[in-house]
Amino acid sequence: MSAYQIGVDEAGKGPVLGPMVAAAVRADDSDLPDGIDDSKRLTAATRESIAAELQESSAVGVGLGVVTTDEIDDPETDMNSLTVAAQVRALSEVAGEGDHALVDAGDVSESRFTRRVADGAADNSVAIDVTAEHGADEASRLVGAASIIAKVERDSRIDAIGENYDRDIGSGYPSDPTTREFLAKYVDRRGELPACARTSWATCEDVVTAAEQSNLAEF
Repeated sequence: MSAYQIGVDEAGKGPVLGPMVAAAVRADDSDLPDGIDDSKRLTAATRESIAAELQESSAVGVGLGVVTTDEIDDPETDMNSLTVAAQVRALSEVAGEGDHALVDAGDVSESRFTRRVADGAADNSVAIDVTAEHGADEASRLVGAASIIAKVERDSRIDAIGENYDRDIGSGYPSDPTTREFLAKYVDRRGELPACARTSWATCEDVVTAAEQSNLAEF
């Protein structure tokens, strides 16, 4: 297997609903489609079109790493460690001997994040060179491609969660009124948070507290 460059990024660190998803894209730059940018700068339709083109190309390798809400709620871990885990899982699906990975740094220290991702990959028997940089999703087309794949996959999973609850749950972010309304109504109706929620998030704690106070007032 020839050595390639790999771009890695994640989506969904901050939402109150659903998983975090990392993606790794292994390819030559010349095999990437036009229009790639940081996923946040693109419309949903453009992201979906580019993601489909990447995943359908025989010249492009795509790996995914998913971190569940249960893992996120584990008090023994933290988001930096989980971001490393997600990126390592994605890398492990596509990396080959001699590859070099450029990853979007999920830590204030680029060198520390570089070391942790490289060590995590080595623990999975994937010995590759790793460089972590802040803003890599803006500077590198490969990392930009990974950010698009991760965002589209994360959005798809949120859509599936909404279908499971037979309603619009919004983007899953705490700032989204639709997401907050979904949580408030669910807790009010069921007396507990939905399985898709990151129960350790402050937003969830606020919703539960508000519901308890409302019930006390009615009593």
